[in-house]
Amino acid sequence: MNKKIKTEAVDSLFDAVLCLKTREECYSFFEDLCTVNELLSLSQRFEVAAMLKNKKTYLEIAEKTGASTATISRVNRSLNYGNDGYDLVFGRMENKAD
Repeated sequence: MNKKIKTEAVDSLFDAVLCLKTREECYSFFEDLCTVNELLSLSQRFEVAAMLKNKKTYLEIAEKTGASTATISRVNRSLNYGNDGYDLVFGRMENKAD
């Protein structure tokens, strides 16, 4: 975990996110919290991560998502050398779908 982001303010934000129960609650909260561009950037990174996990090429990902190769590379680095957060979420999403 990056010690630079481990603050009371970040803890409070994560506690708030953990209180959300529905997709509609997420929309309400994140629309208030983020700009449209910030939210679209976050969702783009998540989509890129899913496509990388499914062995899509950078070209396929760039064409479908509009993400730059720099963004794709950054997400790929997080998938390979990060804190396994994407893997945790993807695993839980798969289990939920079963």
